[in-house]
Order: sequence, then C-alpha cells, then structure tokens
Amino acid sequence: MNWKDEWKPLLVLVAVFLACFWLPVGGTRFDTAILEALHLVKWYAREHVILCLVPAFFIAGAIATFVSQGLVMRYFGAKANKVLAYSVASVSGTILAVCSCTVLPLFAGIYRRGAGLGPATAFLYSGPAINVLAIILTARILGPGLGIARAVGAVVFSVIIGLLMHGIFRKEELEKANAAMTLPDDSDGGRPLGQTAIYFAILVGVLVFANWGKPESASGVWQLLYSLKWWITGAFAVGLGVVLIAWFGVRPGRMLLAAIPAALLAALFPEHPIFAFGAGILGLSLLAGNTKGEVRDWLASSWEFARRILPFLLFGVLAAGLLLGRPGGEGLIPSEWVSRAVGGNSLSANLFASIAGAFMYFATLTEVPILQGLMGSGMGKGPALALLLAGPALSLPNMLVIRSIMGTKKTVVFVLLVVVMATASGVFYGAFF
Repeated sequence: MNWKDEWKPLLVLVAVFLACFWLPVGGTRFDTAILEALHLVKWYAREHVILCLVPAFFIAGAIATFVSQGLVMRYFGAKANKVLAYSVASVSGTILAVCSCTVLPLFAGIYRRGAGLGPATAFLYSGPAINVLAIILTARILGPGLGIARAVGAVVFSVIIGLLMHGIFRKEELEKANAAMTLPDDSDGGRPLGQTAIYFAILVGVLVFANWGKPESASGVWQLLYSLKWWITGAFAVGLGVVLIAWFGVRPGRMLLAAIPAALLAALFPEHPIFAFGAGILGLSLLAGNTKGEVRDWLASSWEFARRILPFLLFGVLAAGLLLGRPGGEGLIPSEWVSRAVGGNSLSANLFASIAGAFMYFATLTEVPILQGLMGSGMGKGPALALLLAGPALSLPNMLVIRSIMGTKKTVVFVLLVVVMATASGVFYGAFF
C-alpha cells in the first residue's frame, strides 16, 4: 500500500470521526435545527413533491419525448432569433406559477434538448421570479413601489442574465450550435405543431391550477379561480385523457381503468383532493408503462428526470432547514443575525440580503409575509427588493440541481450574476426610493 495516495481518504475519515465525536447533540440550537430540517423536508414532501414536482417531471419528460431537438434549436438554440427567444423565456413566469425547485425539471428538459445557455438560463430565472400572483401580493402588502420594481427587475434581470451567460460561455455555445448544424432537420417531430401545443397547454394547466394559491381577498376573480381550482384541474386531466386516446393511440378501456381510482377518491374524500391527484398520477404512470411507443418513452424520460433531480432537492431542502430553519423557526444560523444584517440600505445590507435570499428556500408566495416581518424589524426597502429578486429564483436545493445539469462553472457564474444584480438593484432602489 502506498500511503502517499491514502492521505486524502485518511483526512476525510478523521474529519468525519471528529465531527461525530464533537456532535453537539443535546444543545438547544442544534436539536432545534435538526427538528426544523425534518419539519421542512416533511412539509416539502407533502406540499410540493406530488402537486408541483411530479407534474413538472412529466412536462420535462414530454419535452424530451415529444418536442424535437430541431424545434428547440430553431426557437431557443444558440443561433435562434434573440428577440423571440429571450422574449418568450423572460415572461414564462407569468404562466408558470412555480418555485425555484419546480422550474428545474422544465429547465433541464429544454436545455438537454438543445436550447442555448442564454435563453435557458433566462427561463430558469424568470420561471419562479415573474409570478403574477406573487407580484400582486407584493404590491398589496409591501407597497406598489416594491411590486412594480420587482416586476420590472425580474423581466430585465432574466434577459440580462441570459445575455451575460451566453457572452461569458460564448465559445462553448458556438461549438454547441455548430454541432447542432449537423443534426437532421426534424423540427416537426412527426406530429402537427398544433397538437403538441395543445398537449403541453393541458399539462401546464394541470401544474398551474393544482398549485393555485389562496388569495388574500375573499372575493374577486382570483378567489373564484381558487374556489374552482380542483374542478379546473380535473377538466384539464380529462382533456389529457382525450388527447392520449385521440392522438397517442391509448386504448379507451385502459384510460378508463387508470381514471377510475382517482374519480372514486375524489368522490369519497373531497376534502383531501391530493388523494385523487396522487391516484391520477399513479394511474397515468401505470398506463404509460403498459402502452407501447412514445407514451412509454414519455414515462421513461419523466422517471429519468425524477431520478436525477429529486434526491438533490430533498437533500438541499434538508440542509436549508438545518441552517436557516422554516419561516418563523430557528436553524443553526440565528434569525436575529439576518434581521440585524439587513437593516438600512447600505451596500453590505443589500449584499447580505441577496446572499441570504439566494440560499434560503422560499415556497411560492411565502417570501412576502417573511419580508413583511423583516421590514417591520427595520429592514430597508433596498435589501427587501434585493431579497425579492434573488430569493424566489435561487435556493440551496436549486443550486445543487443546477450544478448536476450544467456543471459547476456555469452554476457559480449564474448564482454570482443573480446576487450581484440583485445587490446593485437594491442599492439603487434604496438610494432613490
């Protein structure tokens, strides 16, 4: 044995041993942080995996299966029309009311099908950042100034970040575009574009309305949509069944068998719609697994995304809970440190707010009440905007998955761009408004 080659494993072993030896079990903060981490990952599994991530995995799998690489390259490739590509990518969040984790399978789907780094990262940022409901809630609770600044900043950010990512990695993007020129032109993917568009509109409809949040007001359009969310989701599910039968060759009898358990659970447990939703997902999976051709390929692609992404997300949520706790809870990092560091509108306060927001996990719409509490404790408007621009688009779980998709270097640059631009926007807004 050559001991010169064994010093790294030895150091790791010694470090692990010392960490176990000095584990602060019994300390109030450590024990509380462990409970916070477990509570957060339990909440995440209950509230986000079935309703958010699983539909997103099916959409990502559909992108990989039913959207041709030629079509993605034509509209989002490195040599695509920049105005069209960035316009679509930068406003995607107005349709997809998703968090920083739910957008990841969708990002992975278009990126691996050949989308250019610029449009793909613009979509990655805008998906969770430009949420219409979140922006309305921001304006109503934190003031119209912050609401408008968040909306404008998020759209502008997504385009600038995408352009900068494209410019920084221009050489790799050109190589990718040149390699794509040798691919056969399969832009129609063997299926009419109208059918593909309707199919994806149905999948997105299921994702959006299954996660439609309760509005602050007890009346109005948003409340009406919330009261009907499961009826609308069910209508989209029926539409998906019709599409699979009419265009994808699924047998009606099999579709009926797959749908019966979900219908029964919806009737027996109307107060727990997640039971019916979960049964519908399971039925769809069994149906796809027993159907030959592209429907089975769809399930295989969806499973591949789930297998690659979900472990990183759950580990990241656990780590975020351990360090920062849940909203209103305490992790290893005391919450008063955060409140103290973001007071005023100084450069350091804005930078800290951007970094803290980038690593914290915010479920959709939860950032607004958290900021309301922080601003009540003395947080300046500049750091508040910085956190709004960095927080919803990034999180520790999000970073871990992005790294597995596009590598360490691109992930570090993307995170730095978000943090720097959020900080600069916070300083500007705090100084003039």
